[in-house]
Amino acid sequence: MALPQKKLYTIDDIYALPDGQRAELIDGQIYDMAPPSTMHQRLVSELTISIGNYIRSKKGTCTVYPAPFAVFLNKDDKNYVEPDISIICDKSKLDNYGCNGAPDWVIEIISPSTERMDYGIKLFKYRSAGVREYWVVNPAKGIVNVYDFEYDEKTRLYGFEDDIPSCIYEDFSIRISNLL
Repeated sequence: MALPQKKLYTIDDIYALPDGQRAELIDGQIYDMAPPSTMHQRLVSELTISIGNYIRSKKGTCTVYPAPFAVFLNKDDKNYVEPDISIICDKSKLDNYGCNGAPDWVIEIISPSTERMDYGIKLFKYRSAGVREYWVVNPAKGIVNVYDFEYDEKTRLYGFEDDIPSCIYEDFSIRISNLL
């Protein structure tokens, strides 16, 4: 007797969700998203502004997109994520629906309900999809895990009081405590 098969969902199922319900799709499985906290939104706003201002000051070509912003991670219909912040440098990946392929830099602000996902499933998915830099910001613990997927030189754990260097920008760092 065959085991029952788990249903695989597609992006069409994400778009069919009721208005206001947010979810992500990873390898055909839907993961509901809880509303973000005030601290979460503040961090998203401040980081987006800081990174955007840096890019503008350098006349850079990358663009910062805060959530909700669709990322079709593997260019298939089984993977759809909404990172808290996506930095995309290759304009050819962008269309009216979002980003098709891996952003260059992804930042996730974790909450108790997303911790397992951000440190586990998404870490693997982002790395295998070709994201160059991934930050996991943990406001409850005041720490930031930085993953340098491109060179692995700057992968380490930082505190909110540390100057946290970007992996994709040589001369840019952020001290999170200065943003709060």
